[in-house]
Amino acid sequence: MSAANPSSDQPAQPGETPPGVAPASEAASSAAQPGEARSSAIMAAGTLVSRVLGFGKTWMLGAALGLGSTVNDTFINANNLPNLIFLLVAGGVFNAVLVPQIIKASKAPDRGADYISRLLTLAVLVLLSLTLLVTLLAPAVIELTTQGYSPQQKALAVTFAFWCLPQIFFYGLYALLTQVLNANGAFGPAMWAPILNNIVAIAGLGMFIWIFGANNVNRHSLDNWGASQTFFVAGFSTIGVLSQTAILLIPVFRLKLGLRPRFGWRGVGLGHAARLSVWTLLTAAAGQLAFLYVMRIATIPGAERLRLQEAGDPAGDMLPGNAVLEVASQLYLLPHSIIALSLATVLFNRMTRASQDGNRAELREALSQGLRTMAVATVFGALALFALAGPLGMFFSGGARTDGVMLAQTLTILALSTPFMSANFMMSRVFYANEDARTPFYIQLVLALVNVVAAFFIQFLPFDQIIFAIAVLYTAGNILSVVVSAIFLRRLLGHLDGPRIVNSYIRMGYAALGSAIAGVGGLWLMGSYSPVGFAWSSRPAALATIIVVGPVMLAVYLLLLKLFRVTELRDLLRPLLGRLGRGSGGDSGAPAAAPAAAANAGVSAAGASAGTAALRRPTPERATVSSDTGLIPRISGEFDSASFRAGPAPQPKDYDAATYLPEEDVPGTARGNALRGEIPLPGRRTYQGTPGQNPHFPSRRRKKK
Repeated sequence: MSAANPSSDQPAQPGETPPGVAPASEAASSAAQPGEARSSAIMAAGTLVSRVLGFGKTWMLGAALGLGSTVNDTFINANNLPNLIFLLVAGGVFNAVLVPQIIKASKAPDRGADYISRLLTLAVLVLLSLTLLVTLLAPAVIELTTQGYSPQQKALAVTFAFWCLPQIFFYGLYALLTQVLNANGAFGPAMWAPILNNIVAIAGLGMFIWIFGANNVNRHSLDNWGASQTFFVAGFSTIGVLSQTAILLIPVFRLKLGLRPRFGWRGVGLGHAARLSVWTLLTAAAGQLAFLYVMRIATIPGAERLRLQEAGDPAGDMLPGNAVLEVASQLYLLPHSIIALSLATVLFNRMTRASQDGNRAELREALSQGLRTMAVATVFGALALFALAGPLGMFFSGGARTDGVMLAQTLTILALSTPFMSANFMMSRVFYANEDARTPFYIQLVLALVNVVAAFFIQFLPFDQIIFAIAVLYTAGNILSVVVSAIFLRRLLGHLDGPRIVNSYIRMGYAALGSAIAGVGGLWLMGSYSPVGFAWSSRPAALATIIVVGPVMLAVYLLLLKLFRVTELRDLLRPLLGRLGRGSGGDSGAPAAAPAAAANAGVSAAGASAGTAALRRPTPERATVSSDTGLIPRISGEFDSASFRAGPAPQPKDYDAATYLPEEDVPGTARGNALRGEIPLPGRRTYQGTPGQNPHFPSRRRKKK
């Protein structure tokens, strides 16, 4: 029996299949897929609602300030800083160190109340100190993260920063409260809290437009900008983040943990956890530092645009700034964030189980399934974004056609690399499931060096090409990351099931290409390829074009997938069909397949019953590793709350619990099997003694005795 899998009663060695029993990969796959797909669908649904409102906020910001305006460029740069600084300084510590500690402490007799109180007290003090320090240093922060700003633009950037940088504290507190809720099985509040954030920000922008007018009616510039306008834009942005955090206090209080300020942190174990987490922390730091430098270069065109406009040169209106790159990034990340991110998070549990068992074939199968299943969405998303870039650009342009053209051009560069970005993210899950945080650091270091060197040379390009060149850089980086990850994974897995993956991608590519051709015809009929056509006449017309052409493209794509016999479509649609009562096999049928096969092979009924029990533990464990590793270059500064969820929500009793991690107090299993050496995943199994029995701070229960 594998030491990493105490629930298994199979006598075979890791990676071997007992005679008469279905192969592990086949049984696990058939048992796991319904639960994985259903959990992925639940996470994707919550993400979708938040993304829709997020795009509503982006649309409102473009309407209020204009997409190609200096004020918008300045605000977006300042508003992205809190998230980037938090992830750079504290995000890795929170995800790699505090998250596992909170989840482990929650299993103590007091549900971790004493331990979590101490962690929260320490974290709040650190966050307050960090936030206060960075806010006081706002002028220096703006100086380091911008290039070429005029004194007037720099003054506005500092003002925005003073309003936005306090978000660092609320981001950190939100991450901690989310983990307290996750550790107690409450996943819903953290999924919906960001929606409140977007609603508050949208309300502020709505009042801004009502009071001061939209940018296409009353042009907002540095010369007519005032404190009231700053409050409705930057102030409401921070109030939204505050609201997102504050609303989590309600469900946390309902847990009745008795959390309160508690001091004395000797023996908490964070020092040991941090030492184990050094590779994860370095990975996050490398990615964020590289991104900050690239974003500094992205501020150059906006500063030059201001100088041209002040000189009366109309060429300034055709200079895309970092606001254009930000909106294009949000659009381009949509297929990844809705489908790939949630699917990878769920499959990570299956990968971890296979890795702990030393089952190379099952680990390879999980990776192959993930790459092929998510490609159904990401390949279509790439071609759809590419084809619909024109109307999408006009819709988010704020009403200016020139801004819409610049956004469309940037989006077409980014769109086609969407499948590569998602594939790289899925491939990185294998390293972390294998308890290897060192390899992702090496990959991230390569990408960071490429980004920094390329960005250094990009700054010398003509100003109107800088944003497009940065988009090309990230597209090339996504492709390069897949190549580098594949080289390392081949050494680990032997091969990557390449022929089957490539075959699936080619057939999906043909289907997506067919849908894109159909979309081109629809766009031509609606005047998308004429500067005076219907699609470019107004933002409502652009939205109408998207609503008409988008479903046509999707219908053609689904039809061609059926004709090309792309079976991965069924895997992606299974949760939806199951909810409608049309799924073949149902969710409860798959877990029974393994016991049935065992019975047919001559295995006793008792053995089948034991297998069923192993597959259906009543309280499955949750993954304790964040879904965000910093491995993917961040080309959007938007705070993604999904990065701080510990794992998918617990499912009904027939969920395939065998794909989840073992108990946290099981000794680490990273001491050699067919797949790995002694490379523990940072922070996931940090020893702190028996839960609730830390001798350095006795619990209240022992004090009463």
